[in-house]
Amino acid sequence: MSTYLTTYKMGDYVDIKVNPAQVKGMPFKHYHGRTGVIYNITKRAVGVRVAKQVNGRIINKHLNVRVEHVTPSKCRSELIERVKTNEAAKQKARESGEKVPLKRVPKQPKDGFVIAIPEQPETMQPIPFSDLV
Repeated sequence: MSTYLTTYKMGDYVDIKVNPAQVKGMPFKHYHGRTGVIYNITKRAVGVRVAKQVNGRIINKHLNVRVEHVTPSKCRSELIERVKTNEAAKQKARESGEKVPLKRVPKQPKDGFVIAIPEQPETMQPIPFSDLV
């Protein structure tokens, strides 16, 4: 029931997941699992713009898909969360008057360290070959 009650707006990102129980408005198999942007909304279906690679170029395909075959995408949730935290950090920085780095920083290499050995290590030598005849 929640599939029918979900509200979609123009510009929303959606994932195309084909529901085999509903044959009407089913997209072609290539588009299953693809993410697109809603460009049109009708009574029972939505228009989805999906990027498709054909030979070497990328073409925007326009699909009219029923609501049963579409779910809201979580692809932008990380970005939206990061924007909220950055805005809060900017507001806090304005009040305190200091600079705050807002860019994402890649994972840095680990710091170097020295291992302390309690005793002098023992050197081992191989036994010279002797014929066991």
